[in-house]
Amino acid sequence: MCCLRQATKNRGWHDLKVQKICGNGIKSGTLKVLRAAHTLPNGMSDMKQNMKMQKLPALLLGITMTTAGTAAAAGFQAWEQSASGLGVAYAGSAAVANDASTVFYNPAGMANLPGVHFSTGVVGVNEQREFRGAGGRSGGEAGEPYVIPNAYMSWQITPQLTAGLGVSRPYMLDLDYKAGWQGDATVRRTEIRTVNFNPALAYKLSDKVALGLGLNYQQLDWRLTSATSNTKADDSAVGWNVGALFTLSPAMRVGVAYRSKIEHDLSGRQNGAAFKGDLDTPASLTLSVWQQVSDRWEAMGDLSYTHWKSIDGYDLDNAWRFAWGAAYKFNPRGKIKFGIAYDHAPMGKHKRIAALPDNDRLWFSLGGQWTFGKASVLDVGYAYQYMRDGKVADGAVVGRYEGSGHVLGVQYAIGF
Repeated sequence: MCCLRQATKNRGWHDLKVQKICGNGIKSGTLKVLRAAHTLPNGMSDMKQNMKMQKLPALLLGITMTTAGTAAAAGFQAWEQSASGLGVAYAGSAAVANDASTVFYNPAGMANLPGVHFSTGVVGVNEQREFRGAGGRSGGEAGEPYVIPNAYMSWQITPQLTAGLGVSRPYMLDLDYKAGWQGDATVRRTEIRTVNFNPALAYKLSDKVALGLGLNYQQLDWRLTSATSNTKADDSAVGWNVGALFTLSPAMRVGVAYRSKIEHDLSGRQNGAAFKGDLDTPASLTLSVWQQVSDRWEAMGDLSYTHWKSIDGYDLDNAWRFAWGAAYKFNPRGKIKFGIAYDHAPMGKHKRIAALPDNDRLWFSLGGQWTFGKASVLDVGYAYQYMRDGKVADGAVVGRYEGSGHVLGVQYAIGF
């Protein structure tokens, strides 16, 4: 979830009309901003020009940066940062720790990976969001197919110390309404894109306890258009993530992971004039458990809490996510996975807006895993997202939204 102050006025220092755009609606106020000429480069091109990529593994960068895409789970938060967890609805995300994507979900999990590990994948999402007012649909079909690429590496430096790197897109959104729809004066398109670079370290204190720490350098591009306004802005900011992994027995692990809030100070252009604003992404905490129930069965669970209220000045609800999953090993090389999750949205019926017509959702997931060669693993997963209908009263947009989603992912992982 993100919040943004949008200022609109002519050049110079003025008391400006301000709109706060976030999950609870668009609010007016005043803000002093200096307007000046400014040109905003394309988000991805700007990042390629300014970051020194030669020190990062080229394969990781190529996979995530050449695939344009956007994503959204509840709010703007995208859980789909790997495909290996998709089949179990991302249950046990901070405790499974069986491939390099643990860099994102819990950096302490790298202590569970000997040698060098690499994983890369892509998750495709097709969400349908349809507005129905008194006159019917009114051109309010905003769902668009999109993809979320990811890549991760870990390498064990010593028996106690492991380093890793992840490239992902944890906060994404893309809604594109038809020109002239009922809410065209409010929003025609809203878009948020992030690219997150996450170097991390894990230290194994003992056979039962490991700790992890990561740094997050995040590039964010934001766009909002309506019938009368066109705003583009971007920023780069830094956050962090930490985690702990407790191996209670060879058949049971518990993981705890925390990702910090990241504050973005945006700059760009609005209708040809300079624009400045701020946009934050919230802190989140995850508690996970993984258990080997028998030779063939394993089970996992997840409880996540996203602190939307940590975004100062905005009336959002903190949100919970619950997930449970299981995997069945039908032969020495193959597994079937399934899971279910409840994802609570941070806005209620009095806070929903056309720029974010989100609501609570249920995940129903199914997946498979196949091990081949000495250490290669292929994961495939699918999830159907059932979304509750959500009422909205946002200016001219009065009615309800209907929605559903399909998520499909594939991932390749290897260890050396």
